[in-house]
Parts: sequence; C-alpha cells; structure tokens
Amino acid sequence: MRSNNPVFNRSPEFNGQTSNAYGNMAYPGNGAAYPGYGQQGYSDPSTWGTGTPGTPTQIDQGRMTIDSVVQKTAISLGVVVLLAAATWIMTPDLTSDAAAGGLYLALMVGSLGAFALSIVNSFKKTISPALILAFCAFEGVALGAFSKVLDNAVAPGHGIVVQAVIGTFAAFAGTLAVYKFFDIKVGNKFRTFVTAAMFGMVALGLLEIVLLAFGTGTGVLGFGGAGLLFAIGGLVLGVFMLIMDFDFVEQGIAQGLPERYSWYAAFALTVSLVWIYTNLLRILAILNQD
Repeated sequence: MRSNNPVFNRSPEFNGQTSNAYGNMAYPGNGAAYPGYGQQGYSDPSTWGTGTPGTPTQIDQGRMTIDSVVQKTAISLGVVVLLAAATWIMTPDLTSDAAAGGLYLALMVGSLGAFALSIVNSFKKTISPALILAFCAFEGVALGAFSKVLDNAVAPGHGIVVQAVIGTFAAFAGTLAVYKFFDIKVGNKFRTFVTAAMFGMVALGLLEIVLLAFGTGTGVLGFGGAGLLFAIGGLVLGVFMLIMDFDFVEQGIAQGLPERYSWYAAFALTVSLVWIYTNLLRILAILNQD
C-alpha cells in the first residue's frame, strides 16, 4: 500500500516493505527476510528471542491497534489543548499595544515552531514521539494565541472558540460515521489530489504572508470574501484529510504495522483536526465580525 501523504509515504512499512539490520527487505505479514551474507533462510539475529535452541524466534514488539491509535491521539490532542489553554490564560487581552505585542509574539513563535516540526515529522524516516509531542506543544501555543486574537479583535462576545471546538469534534464524528457507513475506499487519485491541495494551500498562505509584509496581498488570509472562500475550501480539505487518515489507520492495522506507528497516525490525525479547527474558527469569525 503506497501513500502520497507525506506523513506516511516515507515509511517503508506503509509502503509494504521493511528492512532488517542487514538491509535485507522483508514484507509485513510473514516477516521473512531475503537471505543475506550467504546465510540462506535466516532472519536478522537482533530480532531473535528465546526458544528451542537452533530455532530463531521473532520478538513480538506489539502491533498497531485501534486502542493504541486512540491512546496516542488522545495524548497528542491533550498536549495541544493544555498548551492552548495555558497560552490563553497567561496572555493578556488585546487592551493595549503592549498586550497585543505579547500575544502576537506567542502566535509567531508557536506557528513557526509548529510548522518546522510538522515538516521534520512528515519527512523523518524514524518515528520520534518526542518530536511529535514537541510539535503538539508549539501547535497548542499557536492555537491559543490565534483563538484569542480572533475572539478579542474580530468577533468579541460571540463565543466563536467554543463553537469552533464543538464543530471540529462534530466534523470528526460525522466524517468517521460516513467513512464507516458508506465503506469509503481511498484511491491513489484521491490521495494525490488531497496532498497536492494541502501543499497548495500552505504555499498560498505563505505567499500571502510575504505579500502582506510588503504592504499588499490577495485577501485569502483576511476576513472578507476571499478569506471566507479560502477558509471554506480549507475546511472541506480538512475533512478529506481525515478520510485519508482513517484509511491509513485501517490499512495499517490490517497489515500488522508495529505499535510505534500509532504515533504517526496520532500526528496525522492531530494535523487534520487542527486544520479543521483553524478554518472553522476563521469562518465563524468572518460571519460574526463586528
């Protein structure tokens, strides 16, 4: 099973093959390695366990399950929510330029850190739970600051943050129900489209930030008509990203991937949920702005 999702496509297990310590290729399901160094029929000795003398036994390092994915995702989202709440509480309201400066600084630091670690985690060949949790921490700081800016400056008094949180979990539950009820199958064309659209929106957003720095822009990150259309497109894309994530989890469990890949699944799901939340929050802010 090959994937166009950058979170998974550099993972040999998700692409249907693994390698042992000698570089011999093995395939999930039977764990048999191609012979290496002239030793016919033997697998990697580092994976042997105790058993009958002379009979190599593979060590069971655990497999990815629904429970392990749920646990890792709950931990990841918990870090995001905790840091977002801490940022909201510890930063002052937008009552002065000094207060605004501190809040925007938290937004900038959190956003840059989250973006950098998202790239590292997406293209890193080895799974690092510490880096994934670090991404969640920076993402939480960015979300807390972003939410407070929109709630204070764009649509004060409308409760858009609570609405966005409820809407995000409703989107997750609804997408999961549709995925299971209609037994949706994800094809390569769909994966290619969603991945290309995701990178396209990120690139367009970065370009808009550069243009705004020079005093111009297209308005896609603003709170007018262009910004509303961009946010709606982002929300729809976020739902498509969730469908891809559900498919990866389902296929990964079916292929018996190692338990550590639950962290990859948790990272992908967290990215999708954050994507949905930020775009939904922007839509609510635009529709309720004073």
